[in-house]
Amino acid sequence: MAVAQEQLHSTPIQPDTAAPPGSSQNRPRRLWLLLACVVVVILLVFGAILPRMRARAALRSETNELAVPSVIVVQPKPSAPGQEVVLPANVQAFKDAPIYARTNGYLKRWYVDIGARVKAGQLLAEIDTPEVNQQLSQAKADLAIAEANLRLSGITDERYAGLLKTDSVSQQDADNAAGDFAAKRATVQSGQANVKRLEDLESFQRIYAPFDGVITARNTDIGQLIDSGSGTKAELFHIAAPSKLRVYVNVPQVYSRATKPGLKADLTFQEFPGRRFQGTLVRTADSIDQASRTLLVEIEVANPTGELLSGAYAEVHLKLPGSVATFTIPTNTMLFRTEGLQIATVKEGKVQLIPITVGRDYGNEVEVASGLTGSESIVLNPSDSIISGQQVRISQPGASAAGKGK
Repeated sequence: MAVAQEQLHSTPIQPDTAAPPGSSQNRPRRLWLLLACVVVVILLVFGAILPRMRARAALRSETNELAVPSVIVVQPKPSAPGQEVVLPANVQAFKDAPIYARTNGYLKRWYVDIGARVKAGQLLAEIDTPEVNQQLSQAKADLAIAEANLRLSGITDERYAGLLKTDSVSQQDADNAAGDFAAKRATVQSGQANVKRLEDLESFQRIYAPFDGVITARNTDIGQLIDSGSGTKAELFHIAAPSKLRVYVNVPQVYSRATKPGLKADLTFQEFPGRRFQGTLVRTADSIDQASRTLLVEIEVANPTGELLSGAYAEVHLKLPGSVATFTIPTNTMLFRTEGLQIATVKEGKVQLIPITVGRDYGNEVEVASGLTGSESIVLNPSDSIISGQQVRISQPGASAAGKGK
C-alpha cells in the first residue's frame, strides 16, 4: 500500500491537450471547409447555367441566321455577237385584190372557180343588167331629141344672123337665137356624157381579171342579185398573184437600228421541215408603232413555182449584225410590279431591284434588251415581298443555280 501511494505521488499528472470549441486552432479548418463548399456550389451553379447560356446564344445566332433569307442567284448569259432573230410573220401575195361589181343586176354566168389560174384580161363572169340597158336606151333617145333640137336651133341662129345684116330682125332676136343654139349644144353634150356613163356601166357586165394570178375565192353564183360598189358589198372574186410574195414582220424596237434594207432573211414553214426559202428585206416603215413598240418591215420572196401559199404562217430568220448587246435570263427571275418589269440582284449581301426591258420570249428564258451589264447576280424565284436594301444570303453558286432555273 505504501509503495502504491508512493508511486501515485511520484507520477506527474499530464494536462489535457484537446482544444476547446471556439478556440483559434479550429478556425482555419472551418474556413477551408467553407471555401470548399463555396467552390462546390459555384461549380454546380456554373455547370448548370453555362450550358443554358450557350444554348441560348446558339439559338439566338441561329434565329438571326434564319431571319436573313437565303437566295439562289444566276448569271445573265450574253447573246451571240452575230445573231439570228426569229420572228413570226404572215405571207401575202405581192398582188392581191378583191373583185367587186361596178354595175347592178343579176349574175348571168361565171367561168372560173377557186384555184383557177387566169391571165390578165380573161373573162371571169357576166352580169345581166336589164335596168342599165333600159336607162341606156332612154339616154340615147334623149340624146337624139337634143341633137334634133340643136340642128333646128343652129339653122335658126344662122337665119337670124343673116337677117340681122339687112336689119330685117332686131339685135335682141338674133341674140335670143344664138343663146338658144348654145343652150341646145350644151344639152347635147350633157346627153352624150350620160350615154357614155351608161355605156361604161353596161360594159361592166363583163368582169375581167386585172392581172395574172390565181382565183382564191368565188362568192357568187348564177342568179344572185349583184349590187355595185365595195365596202359592205360582198366581193365576187378574190385574185392573188403568188409568183412573188411579200412578208410583213414586226421587229422589236431594240433591233430597229440594225434592221436595214438589203438584209437577208430566211423563211421556214411547218409544211416544209428542214427547208429555208431565201428573201430580202426591201423596205421598212421608218417609224415605231406606239402600240406594239415594233418596226414594220417588208421582205420579198420569189415563188416562181407557187409552192408557197399566200396567207400562210411563217417564221422569219433575220440575220442581224452583232451591234446589239442582249442577255438571256430565266423567266422565273422576273418581278411584275406596278413600276414595271424588274429583277432582283444581290450586291454585297443586299438586294437591288433593277428595271429591265425584255425582247424575245424563249419559253423558259427571255431576252433582256436593256437594263443589264452582264455582271449581275440575279435572284432566282424572288418572293413578292422582296425590296431593295433587304439583306440576303446566297445559298449556292450561280453556276449550279442556273440549271435549276431552267
